[in-house]
Amino acid sequence: MNFEQKFSQQQKQVQKMAMTQQLQQSIQMLQYNADELISFLEQKALENPLIEVTVERDFAEEAALYPIQKTNYQNSSGQDEQNYLNQVPDTSTSLFEFLLEQIHLTMRDTYLRELVLLLTENIDDNGYLKIDLVEVAKSVGAEEIQMLDALTLLQQLDPPGVGARNLQECLMLQIERDDRAPNMAYVIMEEEFENFANRKWKEITKKFDVSLAEIQEISDYVQTLTPRPGAVYDGTREQYIRPDLVVRIENESIKVLSTKTGLPVVNFQKEYYQEMSQFKDKDVTHFMKEKYNEYEWIKRSIMQRGETIVKVGTAIVERQKEFFINPEHPIKSLTLKEISEKLGIHESTVSRSVNGKYLETSFGIFELKSFFTNSLGNQNDGTETEEDISGDSVRKKLLVIIEEEDKGKPLSDQKIVELMKADGIDVSRRTIAKYRDILAIPSSSKRKRFD
Repeated sequence: MNFEQKFSQQQKQVQKMAMTQQLQQSIQMLQYNADELISFLEQKALENPLIEVTVERDFAEEAALYPIQKTNYQNSSGQDEQNYLNQVPDTSTSLFEFLLEQIHLTMRDTYLRELVLLLTENIDDNGYLKIDLVEVAKSVGAEEIQMLDALTLLQQLDPPGVGARNLQECLMLQIERDDRAPNMAYVIMEEEFENFANRKWKEITKKFDVSLAEIQEISDYVQTLTPRPGAVYDGTREQYIRPDLVVRIENESIKVLSTKTGLPVVNFQKEYYQEMSQFKDKDVTHFMKEKYNEYEWIKRSIMQRGETIVKVGTAIVERQKEFFINPEHPIKSLTLKEISEKLGIHESTVSRSVNGKYLETSFGIFELKSFFTNSLGNQNDGTETEEDISGDSVRKKLLVIIEEEDKGKPLSDQKIVELMKADGIDVSRRTIAKYRDILAIPSSSKRKRFD
């Protein structure tokens, strides 16, 4: 058997995009928010002597635009809004620091205080004690009664409910220290917590000879208590938003503008470049050429980034025009694909342009990606059209229906489906159940009131 091996040369043209380092960084720059972009450019300035990064500051404009907390997207109003220094977030006191301060102020330096401090070190961010008292007592050589005394002292500190070992104990601690608590609230939490939580209220009425209306009053009160007493002392900095775009409405005409304030500006160190160019050294010449090309690339990339965000933002605003004009702010269905096809760019480019980018309006600040919602389909012909109902609209409608229902006879999910169909919104019962979970709306049996 003969084996023959042949070699030949062939030319073949292949078209592909090379992912260069500069292209990767251009993509990253588009994805960065304003603060991340500033950090990136400042790092580049450290590496490139021809680059100087400055941030445009218009204090009057910035005071109006930027003291916005990320948690509520609402413009602040009042005298403090005009003070630029008030935009600097304070560092909140952590729960651990708050407890330590109380312990040192209210307790004498004794062995019992040492045990309290030991327990404090094992309080989680929500304010719960996550260790077993018996095991701790054995590990430190203390008596169990001493650990219980230490726990009692810890649970007397603020915030009410701190040091609880479970939700039941957390609620009981809060009720115990509240003079406004309804009669029987503490006893019912102590003896019938499971039945109360599962709304088996008739068993409770028989045991304590109370009415359903009284149980309902206790339930309403318990809803005002917090299951996470330590969460408010998270010790994190407040998050502030720096909008990338501003929407201005004049006679129903909508304009989308880029916010220049707070954005980085890359300046060319011309004098340094001219001084270094006088050297005839080959390595210096090569170095300066390389850094100059990098400066030009960064300048173009920043300009392209800004233009892309404005184009994408404008396309979103045009599609969601009713949101900005209609007082009810309805959101239509919108996908990344629609915007990418309209602008002739890739979906991933649209995604990078909206993530972490914010748009300011006269009624609040919104992340660009929040305007993208899945369509549920218009139900007149069973097809998705431009007027398709979005998931956001269904959630708003669900809230309205729940708000208007008879609280003594709450609507089942199937009945809500039928009401929505009557309004031209065809959704399944499973969809209603899913949105109830998202909105933290309990089932009909748990919404029933006995007032």
